[in-house]
Amino acid sequence: MRFRYILHTLVFSLFGIPSIISAEDKPNIVIILTDDQGYADVSYNPHSPPEVRTPNIDDLAHSSVICTQGYTSGHVCSTTRAGLMTGRYQQRFGIYTAGEGGSGVPLDEVFIPQRLKPAGYVSGALGKWHLGLTEEYHAMNRGFDEFYGFMGRGAHPYFDHSDMDHPIYRGLKPIKEEGYLTTRITEEAVSFINRHKEEPFFLYVAYNAVHSPPEAPDEDIKNVTGNKKRDTLMAMIKHLDLGVGKIVSSLKKHNIFDNTLLIFLTDNGGSKTMSANNAPLRGFKQMDYEGGVHVPFIVSWPAQLKGGKKCEVPMWSIDLFATALDAAGLPMPKGKALDGKSILPALRGETEKLHDEFYWSSAGEKGKWAIRSGNWKLVAEKKRIELYNLKKDLSETTDLAAKYPKVVSELTAKYNA
Repeated sequence: MRFRYILHTLVFSLFGIPSIISAEDKPNIVIILTDDQGYADVSYNPHSPPEVRTPNIDDLAHSSVICTQGYTSGHVCSTTRAGLMTGRYQQRFGIYTAGEGGSGVPLDEVFIPQRLKPAGYVSGALGKWHLGLTEEYHAMNRGFDEFYGFMGRGAHPYFDHSDMDHPIYRGLKPIKEEGYLTTRITEEAVSFINRHKEEPFFLYVAYNAVHSPPEAPDEDIKNVTGNKKRDTLMAMIKHLDLGVGKIVSSLKKHNIFDNTLLIFLTDNGGSKTMSANNAPLRGFKQMDYEGGVHVPFIVSWPAQLKGGKKCEVPMWSIDLFATALDAAGLPMPKGKALDGKSILPALRGETEKLHDEFYWSSAGEKGKWAIRSGNWKLVAEKKRIELYNLKKDLSETTDLAAKYPKVVSELTAKYNA
């Protein structure tokens, strides 16, 4: 089994491609991406309300690096996923909205597992794909070796999987499935780890929890807030948290947790329609205010990163492509340049800045866009432009556009450049 990875190393060397990390030392890479989870709907956040209990996510956070300024490149599902998988602004290849991303990322864009495969990684994608509806866009035609989940639609029922027009897939084939989907995704993640514990792997666990519809086992829905939807959301978060705990426990059981780069984040801000809590941030999913793009973001790699600390360097989901390659000791790709950068230097305290600016854009009738440069953030829609100083006003309560017109002009010029 190990011979295959030694052979890969020799191939890299013969063709002049650096293989910095030996096959034995290559880390596993796990990305856990939750869906529409509120910024304060993790109880390690001091702003979380009392009904929120995420003990397993909290344990992971407190032993890891909590990235306090972690962002996503989109304020809706598939836009963020497209940027994450390619390491590039999704707008570069025409994806501004969930509909465009859900229809498919252009096939000439390279995904993370396609870069990892030559280094001997086996890759699995689980849960919500939302990066193409037809077979050519299927995860297993984008570099993944295994897939369990659903292809399209932002939302998917948690209990009723009988709609074979929108089925659950195992590999390339639709299957008849039963059970609570959050639990099933967790079981598949644990199975993948059990089967591939002896080889380096990339596991992408894209829970559809806690996206609508609000569905959870009846016995877990407690009347704690007086808001039925919020109470159901708490039950959904309970099962999500249990899933994170089981994934971590499986890695530890096989003594591979320490050399696993595990990244936990959500795909955009919490949804107002699901009664999510994004405190202390303003706004929700589908907005470019902090509440739409500033998310829970945790990084664990005990063998390489000192845990129990916070990193305040701004970073985002687009950076995960370069981070995965960096962790695996692989070179950055030539040709199409990445917009993301490895976050590992920031997590090690070796740099205080990864990006000069962060950009958000959802073209179309509403024309929403935003740019962050340093502590300044410009939020725009049609002719409305607002300016905030995030260092002094993280909740974006005081519009400073009229007071600092020069800053508005400079940021607008940067966005339009």
